[in-house]
Amino acid sequence: MLGIALNVAYVIVEFVAGLLVDSLALIADAAHNASDVLGLLLALVAVILGDRAATRHRTYGLGRVSIMAALISGLLLALTLGALAWEAIGRLQEPQPLDGQTVSMVALVGVGINGLTAWLLVKGSQDLNIRAAFLHMMADALVSLAVVVAGVIVWKTQWWWVDPALTLLVIVVIFYGTWDLIREALHLSLDGVPRGVDIDRLEDELKTLPEVKDVHDLHVWALSTSDNALTVHLVVDALESVNEFLARVQTYLAERHGIRHATIQIEYGQRVDHGLDPNCL
Repeated sequence: MLGIALNVAYVIVEFVAGLLVDSLALIADAAHNASDVLGLLLALVAVILGDRAATRHRTYGLGRVSIMAALISGLLLALTLGALAWEAIGRLQEPQPLDGQTVSMVALVGVGINGLTAWLLVKGSQDLNIRAAFLHMMADALVSLAVVVAGVIVWKTQWWWVDPALTLLVIVVIFYGTWDLIREALHLSLDGVPRGVDIDRLEDELKTLPEVKDVHDLHVWALSTSDNALTVHLVVDALESVNEFLARVQTYLAERHGIRHATIQIEYGQRVDHGLDPNCL
């Protein structure tokens, strides 16, 4: 909440300052910060909804909201970058005079605020949604630093074109990270195998269990940005204790692959082809 409050206040100050001194870089930075404030709010809402217990109608709870929030946040940032790039190209063709000293001073405050917010988020950076907010804050700090540099150069040299030129450069850097975020969030929203889970290695390791003769119908997907699920059919010989075997496999999945929601179907003797879905592996 502290990070959100600081960024809301700074967005207002920076946007007004950008209008007063006619700096595209400041306005761009303010718009970028505004999109990230929205991203932080989406992340907060996603965490709150994700912690709600499952119901009879939503048996996995609302954890997937965090994936949707990460995707929306990334798309909003990409749209913002596109609009800013269009404006920057126009400013390169017709550079506008501006007060470089004011630009650099306002942007320097942004470096501190965005850096502080990123530091507050860094401990949760393994969660995709928190990583999205963390990347946004780091990108904001980078944008603000570039604006500081642009302001100083304009202040000392009156090279008005530096303002839109650096804006375009920073947009390219930010978009690189944003594209990776969008791609991962879209992948998870389509039930793709989560990053960090090597499904081929997982299948091979399951096959090495002494009791297992074959593995099929293996599926791994994300329940949220930090929680994964698995279903699998294991073909086995006779088991002395089914419960002990299942507990051992579930413990292995949780400790080795971070999968804590596992549904395992046992088949005895040989693989059973149910013929229900030709797309199952």
